[in-house]
Amino acid sequence: MTKIITIFGGTGFVGRSIVKRLAQAGYTVRVPTRTLDDALRLKTAGAVGQVVPMLLSHTDDASLQRLIAGSDAVINCIGILYERGRQKFDHIHHRLPQRMAAVAQHENVRRFIHLSALGASITSKSRYARSKAEGEAAVRSAFPRATLLRPSVIFGADDNFLNMFAGLAKFLPALPLIGGGKTRFQPIYVGDVAAAAEACLNADKTCGRIYELGGPATYSFKELLHYTLQQTGTPRALVPLPFALAKIQAFFLSLLPTPLLTPDQVELLKTDNVVSAQANTLADLGLQPQALEVLAPTWLRRFRPGGMISARSFS
Repeated sequence: MTKIITIFGGTGFVGRSIVKRLAQAGYTVRVPTRTLDDALRLKTAGAVGQVVPMLLSHTDDASLQRLIAGSDAVINCIGILYERGRQKFDHIHHRLPQRMAAVAQHENVRRFIHLSALGASITSKSRYARSKAEGEAAVRSAFPRATLLRPSVIFGADDNFLNMFAGLAKFLPALPLIGGGKTRFQPIYVGDVAAAAEACLNADKTCGRIYELGGPATYSFKELLHYTLQQTGTPRALVPLPFALAKIQAFFLSLLPTPLLTPDQVELLKTDNVVSAQANTLADLGLQPQALEVLAPTWLRRFRPGGMISARSFS
């Protein structure tokens, strides 16, 4: 059994879920981080000394070697949704994972699991999607046995998707249906992504493979907004917004300290984000995805007046 796991991005939304799951399963989990306080909160996920925060001050090969040495497996969850300052897609999604994988290979690490994204494509007009595809290729070149996980949009109590729209609905009289709201998604619960990562650790059959991770149902963007508004009890108009106009609006929204929308994200919305028919999936890992309708109301209720949720089913 793999014993020591180093998780890059372990303090993030997905990373926290993986850290907690692996700690509960008895692994020793190393969490490199630039801010030790963020990782210290994770120590309660396991027994004393089981979750080990490690200061990540640089991302050069020597620093990565210090963090990776002695690991049985490395999981990379580092990712960004928009660019800011030195945080560029090419560095975060391509160059950095490439160096991690190369160091892991040099250190004879047994497994390398890389979290990518559904829709990663070298031909995409989205810089985000292209950088994800470039990162995949670089990781597989440096560490041929690497396992790649491509989740659709990920939901959970701390997500930046359903929660964002629920929050916006409290202040805006209407929400935009970018591109008419026709883009389709297959949302997956963050806990199921963590389960997939754990399943890959000790299953040799997953080496060198790509797994597309999606939930049990697909929804249009319009359906997801409708569901969020229904569960939060905040009726709002849903106004169609053509892609061209959305890009103009996104340009100004991207200037905010925390962008609500960027032109690159609008570009992403032009393509459906669903698992392909021929892909390896959660089922191939022996896992069944959990339904959004069962889980999401438990945290969306905080956006309802009085904290109550609607009993109506989604339709």
